[in-house]
Order: sequence, then structure tokens, then C-alpha cells
Amino acid sequence: MSFIYHLAIIGAPSAEQIFELETAVTDAVSGFGLTLGQEIGWEVAPADFAPYQRRSSAAVFFGDVDANHSSLSSLLRGGVPIVPVVSDLNRVALEVPEILQSLNCLSYANGGAKRVATALLECAGLLPKQRRVFVSYRRDEASQAALQMFDALSAKHFDVFLDTRSIAPAEDFQTMLWHRLCDSDVLLMLDTPDYFNSRWTAAEFGRALAKGISVLRVGWPEACCSDRLGTASLAELDTSELDASSGRISDHAIDRICLQLEEIRSESHAVRTVNLLSNLRIGIEAIGGEVIGMGTGRCIRVRLPDERMVLVYPTVGVPTSTTMHDASMNSPDESVAILYDHVGLHPQWLSHLDWLGQYIQATRWVKACEAGWQFADWRA
Repeated sequence: MSFIYHLAIIGAPSAEQIFELETAVTDAVSGFGLTLGQEIGWEVAPADFAPYQRRSSAAVFFGDVDANHSSLSSLLRGGVPIVPVVSDLNRVALEVPEILQSLNCLSYANGGAKRVATALLECAGLLPKQRRVFVSYRRDEASQAALQMFDALSAKHFDVFLDTRSIAPAEDFQTMLWHRLCDSDVLLMLDTPDYFNSRWTAAEFGRALAKGISVLRVGWPEACCSDRLGTASLAELDTSELDASSGRISDHAIDRICLQLEEIRSESHAVRTVNLLSNLRIGIEAIGGEVIGMGTGRCIRVRLPDERMVLVYPTVGVPTSTTMHDASMNSPDESVAILYDHVGLHPQWLSHLDWLGQYIQATRWVKACEAGWQFADWRA
């Protein structure tokens, strides 16, 4: 079966821990309209865990004396996040294999299953704040359908950008629109007959591709499928699914589009994370360092050529002051970097990040395209 997301419990969990974690994850994802074992793959103590690279995935490792798993090396190399869990933080060396000991561990005694479930879902991009969609459409052709998609996706706890709902009065409309596009996982394209005849919708489509954001094209019955849509995923509407007089899409079609968008969103999140990790690995290995792996909080541990360790938090989308605060609080005694793709971000936002970086020296911003350059002279 092909899952949309893929999660696993490995190591040495007790029956009670498995039950508690499964219950906590089931409750958390039910609000998205997703079910464990159906849309979300759920493997308990598998002999081998090898998730498809184009799906968001993560694993939790329950430690114990001599606990181990054959997939750990391949998961770390492939950028699959692993959350190590121990009975007590003083027992990390006893309960966690050496290959995981450099990652941040959680104590099950501190927060129990709910804390572990939140960490696992964050690693797979399954917290509500991580689910972002941009609706691209022509107001004169698909306003009603756009509002329907806004309501349906918001009900599934997506953060949906719709131009008429998401930009405050007096904002620089176009600059803010590009900024929000950069912060999205998926561009939902309502492809009406004149979609590509508008400068702005055509630019939204093109810039989404340039940014590596996945596109789900919802094709109107009378719209021709453009040659530009070679990499887009397709969700066609037939004449029975669109009310020509009101412009409304049928409820059945809305449900189908939402499920397909969830699948595209998982792939987009996974691919953009891998792209950030690849940029980091290329830069670090070029200067003689090593990327060890990704763990709790999607934190990547990096060893610099002089053996110093740095924790790198990759940001898919727009980094914020909260991103910096969380990274600093999660790793108060470590050297910390926040990795991000700056292309397309609002100029004032970039200026704000620079200003913030001048006052908080313990955590530094690192542009993905400059990773090797900046880590070659690391001073945080």
C-alpha cells in the first residue's frame, strides 16, 4: 500500500509505550482527516524501515540496554529524522547506540507519549503550523471555487493563503504575496481557460516551480492542459463536478482534491527538506566536515573540520524570530545555525533577519546556497 506519510517505532519499546504513542498520534492526526494505518503508514518494530524518499517520514527509537536497529545508518544518511527516547537523560550512553548518541534525546519520563508524539509529528511535517497551501486563481473565473477550497482546507488544519483573505489592508500586496508563496508547501492552481493569460497567475505558477514548490493543477472542463504543466500533478474536473451557473465545485470533488493535495504536500515537504539537506551536505563535505544526521526538532548535527559540533535547523519556508527562539531554547549550550532558502523572501523580512542576527550571537542564520562558505569560518 502507498502511504501519504510514513512513521515507525523502532528500538525496544514496551507494549505500554507502543499503545500510548499510537493513541497519541491517532488523536493528533484525526483533525487532519487522516487515519493511522491508512493515509499514514505506521510500522511497529519492523525488521527493516526504508520509507520512500518522496514521502515525509520519521521514526522514533526507544532505547534500552543493547537496543539497536539495522536501518539506523541508512536512515541517517537519507535524511530521515530519528527521535531517540530514553528512560532518563542520564542513561543515554547505556540505552542508545553510539550512532544516535550525538542527537538530542527525549526522556519518556518527562512528558510521556504526548511529547514523543509531538516530536515525531514535527519531524514528519505534521504539525498544523507546518501545513501551508497557496491558492492561485483568476478572480474573474474562479472566486467561488477558491473560497470553497479555502474553507475545506482550513477545516483540515491547513494554513491557506488566499489573496482576498490573507493580506492585511495597506500591506505591499504583491511583495507580500511572493513572500507567502515562498512559505507554502503546495501551489493549488485553479486552471481556468484564461489562467495563463494573466501576468500574475502565470508568474505565481512559474515562481512556484522556480522555488521547488509542488503544483496541484485542478483543471476546468473547458481549459486546455498547457505544455508548461509537465511537472505538475493533475486533478481534472468533469462537467458534472462543476456548477456552471454558480462556479461551485461539488463536495465529492472537493474531498478528492483535498486528499490529492495532502499527498502532493507530503512529497513537496520531503523533497524541499532533502534539497536543504543536500545543499548543507555538499557545503560541509566540501570543507572537510561531516553531516551526521537529523533528529528531534528536525535538528541536523554537523561536525566541522576542526571537530567542533554545530546544530543546524533547516527551515522549509520562511524563518521567523520564533524559529530562532525555539532553536536557541532547544539547544541552549550548543552552537546553533538556522538554514534557509532566501530566494523570494520579502526584502524587509530579510532586513529583519539581519537585524535580529546582530543581537543574538549564539544562533546564526545561514543561507542554504552559502553553507560551505559560512561554516568555513564559523564563530557562533
